[in-house]
Amino acid sequence: MNKWYMNPGEQDDIVISTRIRLARNLDDFLFPSKLDAATKTQIGGIIKDALDGCEPALNFTDMSALSHLQAVSLAERHIISPEFTVQAEGTGLLLSEDESVSIMLCEEDHIRLQVMKPGLDLDGAYEEADSIDNKVDGKVNYAFDDGIGYLTSSPSNLGTAMRASVFLHLPALTENGRISDLANTVSKLGLSISGVYGKRSSPIGDIYQISNRLTLGITEQTAISNLQSIVMQLIAQEKTSAQRLLEDTAGQDRVFRALGILKNARVLGGTEFMQLISLVRCGVAGGLIDIPIEKINTLIIEMQPATLSVTNSSIETVAQRDIARAEAVRNSLSQ
Repeated sequence: MNKWYMNPGEQDDIVISTRIRLARNLDDFLFPSKLDAATKTQIGGIIKDALDGCEPALNFTDMSALSHLQAVSLAERHIISPEFTVQAEGTGLLLSEDESVSIMLCEEDHIRLQVMKPGLDLDGAYEEADSIDNKVDGKVNYAFDDGIGYLTSSPSNLGTAMRASVFLHLPALTENGRISDLANTVSKLGLSISGVYGKRSSPIGDIYQISNRLTLGITEQTAISNLQSIVMQLIAQEKTSAQRLLEDTAGQDRVFRALGILKNARVLGGTEFMQLISLVRCGVAGGLIDIPIEKINTLIIEMQPATLSVTNSSIETVAQRDIARAEAVRNSLSQ
């Protein structure tokens, strides 16, 4: 089965993906930080039973059975949080075959339910997450207060306990130095924007995540509507800036040079790859290069260090990984 990110989506020239994440806790148990491994395992069993017969089917993985490299690969693919890679004993993961639906069991909260969609699809992602959430809610008692809303380990999630996120590729706005100003602007509107790969303040690949920060005193629908509105404005600004960038001969030259290196390189480091693939993706979005955008998205996800190493058991060193990355990219772009 294809993974969710191999499919096209709305506004996918700029928007890579949409994510809805819900945090929930069972009323009869302490938060995970106060639980022993046996109780965490018990909670995992309760959630698995509640989701019996769920569509899509969710397969269970005991996190303690994974190697560190396998866990880091899950984090690279945004299936789990980076913190969950080191929280193995008693914890588990429920994951759909296409990796669009995942549930971290006993991370910061008992349940961290996540739905991912290609392109911009906040309503679709929320509808699916809400449906799965309702299935669990019909069989367990959630920790809920009529005045506050869902009770969570972190006070910042109280209320709806929903984080809606959109992942955008913004190379032109990065190029002209607009990201810092945009971050300040969206912060005043109850949103946050940060880099996805590399350092949050200095990302590689020009990929950003914009999310709602407000969860208390606001409905899920209002939060989604606010995020959708701001994302559409960012899309318009990026397209305008990218058009100016790609009309310039020097800008076009950078894009085609990047494509030439990716098609011919024998060694590709992770940072260099992300810088080059960002330029190529910009060229694809602007109509200069005829490559399916979902192929570029797949490369961005599958060429991350741990993920590449997990799928290629012969890799033992960084040098071998860089050679394998170059070969995989060459093969993909030649098809």
